[in-house]
Parts: sequence; C-alpha cells; structure tokens
Amino acid sequence: MAPTLALTLALIALVSVVVVQSLQKKRDTKKHPLPPGPPPLPFVGNVIGIDPDHPWLAYSRWGTEYGEIVYTRLFSQDIVIINSERVAHDLLDRRSHNYSTRPPGLVHILDFVGHDYSTTFLPYSDKWRLHRRIFHEAFHLKAVSSFRPIQMRNARILILNLLTSPEVYGTHLQTFSTSTIMSIMYDYAIAPADDPFLALVHRSLEIDIKLFRPEVAAIVTQFPILEKLPPWLPGASFVRDAIVQRTLVPMIVDMPFEHVKNNMAAGTAVPSVVSDALKRIPVKTQDEQEAAVLEQGIKESSATGYAAASGTTTSTIYIFLLAMVLYPEVQTRAQAEIDSVIGETLERLPDWDDRASMPYINAVILETLRWFPVAPLGVAHAAVNDDIYEGYYIPKGATVIPNAWFMARNPDKYPNPTRFIPERHMSKVAVEEPSTHGPASDDISFVFGFGRRICVGRHVADASLFAAVVNILTVFRLERAPEWNVGPDAEGVKWTGGLTTHPVFPCIFTPRHTKERVSQLIKMQC
Repeated sequence: MAPTLALTLALIALVSVVVVQSLQKKRDTKKHPLPPGPPPLPFVGNVIGIDPDHPWLAYSRWGTEYGEIVYTRLFSQDIVIINSERVAHDLLDRRSHNYSTRPPGLVHILDFVGHDYSTTFLPYSDKWRLHRRIFHEAFHLKAVSSFRPIQMRNARILILNLLTSPEVYGTHLQTFSTSTIMSIMYDYAIAPADDPFLALVHRSLEIDIKLFRPEVAAIVTQFPILEKLPPWLPGASFVRDAIVQRTLVPMIVDMPFEHVKNNMAAGTAVPSVVSDALKRIPVKTQDEQEAAVLEQGIKESSATGYAAASGTTTSTIYIFLLAMVLYPEVQTRAQAEIDSVIGETLERLPDWDDRASMPYINAVILETLRWFPVAPLGVAHAAVNDDIYEGYYIPKGATVIPNAWFMARNPDKYPNPTRFIPERHMSKVAVEEPSTHGPASDDISFVFGFGRRICVGRHVADASLFAAVVNILTVFRLERAPEWNVGPDAEGVKWTGGLTTHPVFPCIFTPRHTKERVSQLIKMQC
C-alpha cells in the first residue's frame, strides 16, 4: 500500500473514532449545566486556538470572558479550568476526597515513558500515600532548617561560578539547583564541570516538561495509535522522547540511591534524606516484603524530589533575574537593604540570621513567585466522581486544572498585576517569622498547588531561593544587555513552553566586589 494512501486511511480511521466517541458520549447531568466556556467545534472540541506550549494564555482569556470556572473539551476529554483561588480552595481543598487523583491519560503517559515511579503524577493510591509520608518525614517545616548549610554553601559556589563565567549563567543556575537538592537527598556532590549525572537529569527534565501536560494526555488518550508510530516517522517526537526517557529513568532513579547504600555499607555515609529514611526501616522486620516496599518507596520518592526541585528552582531564579533587569529601582532598594545589614564594603557575606532583618528581600522572593508562576497550570487533578458545584455539573473523569497564572493576575488582590511590585507584600512579611513568611503565606500559596497534592517541598524551595537571591544581589549588579528593548511587563520576552516555564534573555552580571574579596570571605565563613 502506498504511504500516502496508508496515511489517508489512518487519518480517516482516527476521525471516525472521534466521531463515534463523541456521538456515544451521553451523561446524566442531573439537569445541571456544565460550567460556561468557549463553544467547542464538532469532534475536536476546543483544541483550535490553544498554543500547545503556552496553553495558560488561552485559558486565561477564557477566564476573563467566562469567569472563575470554565468548561472546555479537547477531543472527548472534559477539562474544567479553575481561575480563582476561591473556587480552587472550595474544590481542591475542601472536596479533596474527590479531586486528589491525576487524570488517567496523564497516568498512562507515565507508564509509556517508564516514569511510573513519580510521586508528582501518581494517582491517589496507597503507593502515593507511602511516598507522601516519606516526604513529610523529611521536609516538614522544622526539619528543613538542617539543610541550610548545604543551601548556603551551594549559593556561594554559584556566585563564584558567575564571577568566573557569567556568559553561561543558565548552566550555573541549573548546577546550583541540582547540586543543592542532590546533596540534601543523597549527599551526592555534583562535579564542578561537565557532571555526567547532571546532564542526564537535565535531559530527562526537558522531556518531562514537554510530555506531562493535560493537552498531550488528551491527544494520546484519544489516539492511542500514536504510541505505535515508528520513531523515524516525521512528527513522532513523542515516541522518540519516550524511548529516550525509558533509557534515562533507571539511571536517574537507581544511581544516586545506590550511591547512598554503598556509603552506608562502607560506613562512610553522612546524614541525608535517603540515608535517614533507610535507617528508619527496622533492621529485623517480620515482613521482608514490607521492608522491600518501604525501600522502593524511598528510592522512588527521593528521585521525584530532586527532579521536581531542580527544574522549578532554576526557573524561579531565571524569573528573579529578569525582574531585577527590568526593575532596576527594585534591585537598588534590595541591595541597599543588604548593604545596611552586612556593610557596603562587604565586611561579610549574608547568612541565615540576616533574613529577619531583610523584609524587602523576602518581599522580592514572594513577588518573584507571584509575578510569573513557574508552573502556570500546576499539575492537573481529576474528578473521581460526578460533582455539582454552585449549580454547575463537573463530570466524573474530568481533568481539573488550577490556573495559577490567572490567579496571580487577579487585579482585585494584586493591583497592576503585570508589574513587579515587592511592596505589595511588605505589610505581610513585616509581621511574620522569617522561617514561615514564605510559601506558608496565604498571599502566594496557590503557586505551590492545592489540597492533598500541594508541593511538599515548598519550605525547602523557599530557603534555596533566599540563599541564591541574597548572594547574587550582594555580589552583582544585574543589568540589561545593550539594545535589548523589553518593557516592564516583560512583553516580548521569549518563554520556554511546557509544564514549567522560564524566560530566555541576555543578562549582564557586573561585579560589585572583586572575586578575590568574595573568595576570601567564603573561605573565612566556611
């Protein structure tokens, strides 16, 4: 059969499947309407007009037009978009029993790419609850203070790297984020340059960001034949990425875990999340199978932790740098606050005890998280059963997306929401303890998710951001590249697409102090 004819027949078959499924889809809505939303096209739903790399832009336009809760459809997949914190708290927090699982299509992609270990994307289940318990034991608010020396040490390495080769600042941000979380999780030290494990993690994260989105899940669920396409076929990048990921996953899950176990066997292991968790497994247990399940849970949840933290922390620092470049007056005020604490002549480098004296730095971090949420749509939830909310019908199996991007641009809560204005947070950080002012604040908590699926590593992320931000501002003045004309709303900036996003832009790092002085202080304070 000629290739063109075969392709035509395949397309006809696919369209036929969609037509049949659309005609067969009947529901008992209990006489309640679906939430308002854009009129769907026959068969394909609302797939037209959505930028697959930046879907939150279309969802936010619909939020402006249709309100706090919007219904849309991609092929036969029901999608409910939540555009306000009020509705998100009502559904994802107060009705978490019905909205704590993940969409089946997303779970199916996990299996296809060999990523079924990931706590982030697991359905609500006993396995997920085990992972969550392991995370809570390691990352509760009181425990994370033990990670501070690691975070500050890596922040100091970051500024030395930026002093040496600022032109590859993106590489240094990635190294900082990954080194920090790998040291916390495994006591694994990333090599100063060209670490092979860092390259594996970076490649795996690139694939994750592209694949684990509701829009991709809807298409693959609708057309499972896509998984059978030969990888050489033009347009079969989904299959090619899956093949690569199935190769990477065993290495990024097993290698650091075995590093810890080998150190423990040799008696050279130092405290880390994994070694501490393994020590909590009874040496002699009545149930060997239970011990094996616990060990596997530790291995899988720890791999999830470093993968998630590495990408999101890096993206957030990119956004912070963009804000400093576009808002030099904010940078000037932040640096004046730092200088008032540690001295204008760099008498010492900032440390954790200084945070209580730096309310404006804390406000800058909160505003960075709000201004451009790095996960604009979070990770999709799914409705376990039919639900009725404020007279609207939410179908069983619907993908439910909290639109953090739109929430961050609520003009009633954040006047001039497209502008970077740390002062909007000052009244809050001034009265709160420095250990809890950050992601624990209701002001920006929506960027970390909702309900039982809220980001368990938010306190670790907050501390890593403080360490990076305060050290960068101490040592550098961040400046706009010549002839790079972008307005304060960041219009015209290129953003990466996918589950998480960050800006791509030139940034000039002008040292405020000499490398020799910075190096001397690092040696003195270590």
